[in-house]
Amino acid sequence: MAKESMKAREVKRAKMVAKYAEKRARLLAECDYVGLQKLPRNASPVRMHNRCSLTGRPKGYMRQFGLSRIQFREMASAGLIPGIRKASW
Repeated sequence: MAKESMKAREVKRAKMVAKYAEKRARLLAECDYVGLQKLPRNASPVRMHNRCSLTGRPKGYMRQFGLSRIQFREMASAGLIPGIRKASW
């Protein structure tokens, strides 16, 4: 499990990215790079990091499911993800 502070930091970044998205797009369209530099650092979508929605694990993230590989395997084995079945050959 990730630290609660790390999860909270990502949530805070997501809110800030959403808050400044319109202003950021306008400044980019105007090619106003000085104005872009004055925006907060966390307003940049590049600083966002994908994390598992259950555990907050940053590595081994599967974008299609929003889970880490470990949680994906556990949920798939338990039959909690529709359409996913363990392969056997």
